[in-house]
This record gives sequence, structure tokens and C-alpha cells, in this order.
Amino acid sequence: MFSRFINYGRRDFNSLSEQEILALAISSEEEDGRIYQAYADGLREQYPASAKIFDEMAEEENDHRRQLIDMHKSRFGDRIPLIQRTHVRGYYDRKPDWLVRPLGLEKVRGMAAQMEEQAYRFYLQAAKRTTDAATRKLLGDLAEAEKGHESLALRLGEKHTPEDVQDEEHQLERKQFVLTYVQPGLAGLMDGSVSTLAPIFAAAFATQDTWQTFLIGLSASVGAGISMGFTEAAHDDGVLSGRGSPMKRGLASGIMTTVGGLGHALPYLIPEFWTATTVAMAIVFVELWAIAWIQNRYMDTPFFRAAFQVVLGGALVFAAGVLIGNV
Repeated sequence: MFSRFINYGRRDFNSLSEQEILALAISSEEEDGRIYQAYADGLREQYPASAKIFDEMAEEENDHRRQLIDMHKSRFGDRIPLIQRTHVRGYYDRKPDWLVRPLGLEKVRGMAAQMEEQAYRFYLQAAKRTTDAATRKLLGDLAEAEKGHESLALRLGEKHTPEDVQDEEHQLERKQFVLTYVQPGLAGLMDGSVSTLAPIFAAAFATQDTWQTFLIGLSASVGAGISMGFTEAAHDDGVLSGRGSPMKRGLASGIMTTVGGLGHALPYLIPEFWTATTVAMAIVFVELWAIAWIQNRYMDTPFFRAAFQVVLGGALVFAAGVLIGNV
């Protein structure tokens, strides 16, 4: 039922005339060319070699558009009907580059491959709907061209991004991911997991009331998450450091801080005190080893050194909480 409302006011593809099919193809090629150019512009600063690939693919789309316009002029004149993807029911959609940022290399290449596959299927169906021999030939040729774009991208990749350049670009992309998400997220997880140990377990052993302990843990975790998130976002705008968007870093830090604290606060929803405490202690162990794994995986810290540091720090904070709770 909802699809009727979504598709209201759209035309079926099978109802389009040959002129309208050409107009749709023209607008589609124009939009694809602009998307490829936007990809190139978005990649140019950090990945100049890959940007050249999309510059040339954008030029390919513009050449297709010119061929389609020439065909329309020869058959139907200069007035091209305004028909776009959104006007046709069931037609594939495109996301503009500003909706899919940041433009990571793998994300952009994957979207480009999907775009070419969709365009290939469109031209196959469009060719079947035409009776004019010249138009049918053009649409068939464009279908083959779109199908061949994957090999074109490969050739352009070999031309512009040889293996050593690709490795360098992937390393740069990984570094940016670490700076923007991993580092602030790891700092938040460490703060949330370790710093909340003392208040949560102090409250647990002091009151032996699981509900009160949960409320204290919840408030400590959420409060720490908000504090860490704002601190991360405010202290560095990312322009000079290259650490990326302060909003993304703040969210990564704040969310992971809250998650780290809630991990050993949630077990106190269990009414029985010692069961809740045992589960919370087990989760703390998992949290600390997860922190050590992330440090080893993304920060190149030797695993056993990271584990020793994290476990030692966590043990000291845990012991402090237990001692205070038993005073």
C-alpha cells in the first residue's frame, strides 16, 4: 500500500516514448558525470592518483551525453523533455556525493561499480524499447560501454594508481580512520571501562543494592560519555592536526565512553547481588582485553604490553573501588 504513495505521480518505464527514453538517458548521463566529478574533487586532496580515474570516467559520461543529445536533435529536434530518474517508477536512484561522505576509496569504487552495472541494465532495456535502427545501435553501444567501464576503471587504475601508489593511498586512508574514529573511540572506551570501575563497585559493596548500583553506574557512564564527547570535539577542530571532523571524533569518544561504563553497570539489573557482581567482573575482564586487542590491532602496540598496562590499571581502580566500598 505504501508503495502506491511512494510511486504516486511517476511513470512506468514501459510507458515512455522513444523521445522520452532518450531524454531520460541524457539526464542520467549528465547526473552520473557530475557524480564522478564530485568523487574526483572529493578525493583529489588526499588521493590525487585515484581522483584522475574519476576525472576520466566523468569525461566518458559527458561523451555519452553528447552522443545522446546529437541523436535526439537528429530525430526530435532541439527541445529535450525534462525527464529525470525520480519521474520514472522503479528506476534506479543515485545518492549525491554529499550524502555518502566521507569518500573512502573502497566506498567510492564500490558505488562506481554499482552505477555502471545499473546503467548497463538500463541501456539494455532501453534498446529493446526502440524501433529506430540508429537509436537502437547507439543504446546498445552505450550498454557495452557501461559494461566495459569496469575494465576501463581497471586500466585507468593501472595508468594512474600503480601498486605502490595504491598501497600509499590505502595506508593514508587507514591512518585517517584511526585518527578520526579509533583513537578517540579507544580513549573513550578506556575512560568508560576503567574510570567507572571505582564508583560502580564502591557503590555495589557499600550498599549491596543492585538497583542503586545500577543507577549510579548509569549516571556515571552517561555523564562521562557526555563529558568525553564534548572535550574531544572542543579541544581540536582537526584542521591543523588532520584528525578529521570534531563532531565525528566527539561522537566516537562519547559513545564508546558510555558503552565502556554501561558494560559493567547493566549486570546490576540482576536482583541477586553476588550474581550481578560476578557477571559485572566477567564483563570487565572482557572489556579490558578488548581494549588491549584494539591497541594491538590499530595502534601497533605489542599485545602483551597493552594487556599488562590495561589489566594492571583496571585492577588498581577495581581494588580501589572495592576497598572504598568496604570502608
